Amino acid sequence: MIRDFKEIDIEQIMKIWLNTNIKVHHFINSSYWIDSYATVEKMMPQATIYVHDFNGQIQGFLGLNGDYIEGIFVDAEYQSKGIGSQLLDYVKERNNKLLLNVYKRNERAVSFYLREGFAILTEQIDEETKEVISRWYGTLRRFEQYKRSDKVMKVNTRNVRMSAL
Repeated sequence: MIRDFKEIDIEQIMKIWLNTNIKVHHFINSSYWIDSYATVEKMMPQATIYVHDFNGQIQGFLGLNGDYIEGIFVDAEYQSKGIGSQLLDYVKERNNKLLLNVYKRNERAVSFYLREGFAILTEQIDEETKEVISRWYGTLRRFEQYKRSDKVMKVNTRNVRMSAL
């Protein structure tokens, strides 16, 4: 079930945040994420956070700041089970436009957002990590076009060097 964040969720979501970032952003030194932990923990309650909760166990969450997706994080045990898509669909239903940033080397996230109807706006170097980061957008019209499409978008991730949240 997807529900709003509660303050008592902070410990579970921060554990998911840290572990997921270290795993999917293996190309960034883990100390970057560990050093950012306290700052992110303080900022979390300022965002709109939706959690995927199953019997009190948070399996994933999505952070939203206006129309900007701060990130989608799914516990490693529950990845590839549709939880990230469910969270994204939940915010797509409530927003006409969405923006997000993805590290170019996070190929799995790049494939996910392409499959979900997003497109790249710009790319730049993230000054803190020195990695290429892509700004993505999606609109209600784009999302509806992808829903209606019978085509399956195939992405050869060997040729796409991009990353995610």
